[in-house]
Amino acid sequence: MQRDFSLLQNHSFDLLVCGGGIYGAWTAYDAALRGLRVALVEQNDWASATSSASSKLIHGGLRYLESYDFKLVKKALAERSMLLASAPHRVWPLRFGVPVYAHSRIGTLRLKAGLTLYDWLAGALLGDNSHRHFGRSDFARRFPLLADNHLKGGFTYADAQTDDARLVLELVAGAMAAGARCMNYCKLTELLETNGQAYGARLADQLGNTSVEILARRIVNTTGQWITAEKSGWCRLAKGVHLVLPTTQVEEALLLTAPADGRVFFIIPWYGLTLIGTTDTDYRGDIRNITVDEADVAYLLAAANHYLKTAWSRADIINSYAGVRVLKQDPQASAASPSSVSRDWELKTTSNGVHYSIGGKITSAREDAASIVDTICAELGLQVACATRGKPFPWVPQGNYEEWLVAAGARAAQLGIDPESAKWLLRRHGKRVSAIFGMIENDAQLASRILPSLPFIHADLLLCARSEMVVHLDDLLRRRMPLLILAQLDEQQLHILAGHVAGVLGWNQAAQAREVDLCKALLP
Repeated sequence: MQRDFSLLQNHSFDLLVCGGGIYGAWTAYDAALRGLRVALVEQNDWASATSSASSKLIHGGLRYLESYDFKLVKKALAERSMLLASAPHRVWPLRFGVPVYAHSRIGTLRLKAGLTLYDWLAGALLGDNSHRHFGRSDFARRFPLLADNHLKGGFTYADAQTDDARLVLELVAGAMAAGARCMNYCKLTELLETNGQAYGARLADQLGNTSVEILARRIVNTTGQWITAEKSGWCRLAKGVHLVLPTTQVEEALLLTAPADGRVFFIIPWYGLTLIGTTDTDYRGDIRNITVDEADVAYLLAAANHYLKTAWSRADIINSYAGVRVLKQDPQASAASPSSVSRDWELKTTSNGVHYSIGGKITSAREDAASIVDTICAELGLQVACATRGKPFPWVPQGNYEEWLVAAGARAAQLGIDPESAKWLLRRHGKRVSAIFGMIENDAQLASRILPSLPFIHADLLLCARSEMVVHLDDLLRRRMPLLILAQLDEQQLHILAGHVAGVLGWNQAAQAREVDLCKALLP
């Protein structure tokens, strides 16, 4: 993946996709696979907004059963199953525990009924993917972090996890391999119209003074929160906050309900640490600067500590992040809490023919993107079926995945990569890990961890810098590998890391200093 703005010049496209999050990436990938001439542009970095601020889950949405949104749950569960099969390096199983206390809002029988329905909708009533019930002592042993006063027992059920930013990145890479012209730091500054219909756009290179006009037979806006700037009546924004805390030493997640308002939240293992989230509050602030407020922190700590044997304090918080999700505006539900608003998706079209993607979930984005491309193909008079369902991901290893895991893990051990770093390395890069192995064969020191506490190695850092369209230091340290949210990096560490990749990215001393200053501005 290399950035070359000149690829957009003197070129006409069947489809221009504006917005490089999960919906834009899936749409561009799908359209390119169907043979359309595609351009995908993102004004910042890939997945730089909501698509890198999620709970990192691929899930059906168990809580939506309470609102009887069975269609959405079934759709998401079908996508979850497909992704687990077609992208085992990118989406991996994660079991969730749900404790039942004497005071729980949902008791054992009602929870049992909900989990049975969840399994049925997923087609997993039997086998390892079905839910299981545990008595009080067994559940307490399984989740020793939980306070067991008044604990009656609990359940576990199956869902899945991902690295959201790398999911988007891999899809962008797949779109490029299929012929799409994909450009980050490229902003749509003007729609070109004739007789009231859009026929192209002016695009500006955010890294220079260059701009181009391109022709595009159809245009789709997948910019998420940025749509509100021009179509505020279509969207409702809800802010979600996550806290990063030390490991719980448990490899399974927890689904819990906040005592303050009954909202569902999660405690999730991720890269050896723990995520707690999310909040869900209406947001009307600056979409360019979404921050974690003191009230958000207090809410999540209080919710988690209600269940824990040993309470977390603010001093335990390693980091935090916030994002906003776009919800469909429903005038009849304008007074309802964001949690009760549907997460379903729709495509809207304006009088000039531009399409806008509204709402949705990271789990079901592929199917929604397929609907977008179906619409585009119908308008262009093309009859080409979707090719993304069940298609192996661009970086998935060939052959038997479990056998590849064993062989790649053994090779990593031979090269001196510690087991935890190797586990995450294989998930992060899939078959591309062979390039990392080759780098370590030439320089054994590249197998060492960047930070002793986190499972990221120096060879990984260099590969990302060389081949993943990195422009700024925060692209590398926030989205290619999430060091900026999993560690409290100081200025000296930022300078060291910038120095490691300066040669690859062509940064002189002044450029390194600028990049460090940009990263410092992102630190809490």
